[in-house]
Amino acid sequence: MTISLAALKAQVRSQKTLIPSLYGGVDFETVPERFTRDPNVQSMLPGGFAAKYRGKVLADTDSVERMLAYTMLGDVVADAYAALIPQYGFKRLIDMLVSACQHGIESVPDAPPELERFIASMEKRPDWIDPKLSAQGARAERVSMALFVPFVIRGAFIATFLNKYSGLPMAMTGTLSDDSAVQRVKETASFFTTASLPGALDRFGAGFRAAAMVRLMHSMVRMNLLVRSGRWDVATYGIPIPQVDQMPAGTMPAFVTAYRAVHEKRGFTRRERAVVEHCRHQCFLLGLPPELLLETPQDIFDSMLVYTATLRDGYDDATNGALVRATMSAYLPESHELPGRIQNALERSISKVFFRHTFRV
Repeated sequence: MTISLAALKAQVRSQKTLIPSLYGGVDFETVPERFTRDPNVQSMLPGGFAAKYRGKVLADTDSVERMLAYTMLGDVVADAYAALIPQYGFKRLIDMLVSACQHGIESVPDAPPELERFIASMEKRPDWIDPKLSAQGARAERVSMALFVPFVIRGAFIATFLNKYSGLPMAMTGTLSDDSAVQRVKETASFFTTASLPGALDRFGAGFRAAAMVRLMHSMVRMNLLVRSGRWDVATYGIPIPQVDQMPAGTMPAFVTAYRAVHEKRGFTRRERAVVEHCRHQCFLLGLPPELLLETPQDIFDSMLVYTATLRDGYDDATNGALVRATMSAYLPESHELPGRIQNALERSISKVFFRHTFRV
């Protein structure tokens, strides 16, 4: 799955010619402010980890250059489809994608080539994914996803809002309201729980369809921020929602498992390897670059180190604080009766404990 650094940089630059309506005005030679390789600049790597690992991470110039490239990489096939909004309209693009996911591309009359390429990129499962092992991982995660995720998803969600550079797209696209926070938390929980169901990641499974919709929504955000808003500063923030910003959420079970194995100086057990494979499978459908979907405990751990060690630390209360407050104040249960209120209070408390324990803050 390894791609040369030169080929990766060429892939990043190609966005400008492949999708000029989105990326024509982007200077891909820019090193955005969000990216730092200066040891004197604080990154998102927590203090203890920074003292122990950051010097070594920054000394690996190839890995650092690769992370810079991924910071400027969107989702080429989904972005090209989202770029059709002026021609087809928002609702029509969604309807065609839903139909193609549920019934096949042949169910969409005069389907645009961009939709065909989008679906084909997800249908062509690469050889490095083991579907049987992925299914075992889904089965291993199913009970915890059903019983545990509803009580920790809020805490996991907050972790994505702690950096002003990666969190800004959500702030600029309406996530600051309580209603939007409720919707995003539920949608995120729904995707990861759905992905663990039997056959969900198969071609006509619910997880396949949900992944396609997530990718389209992210691409539409990129288009709105880069083209329509006039407020996005590439020199400061890079590309909105680069694929690498999905790595922490998409591979969280894999990273937690890898961290435990590295800490205990061992390899994965069969069950742990299956959980990692399931993460790799669902992240492939979400469009993450294969080179970020690693297999061994050390490789997974090192990849997350490079990401956090080069993402500049930054917290803006008007952006990050508002996102956190909206998420924490969101009322998630369907019922407002006493059992629902008890569940909401309990879930908030557990999410806080999970967040502090998992992210060491």
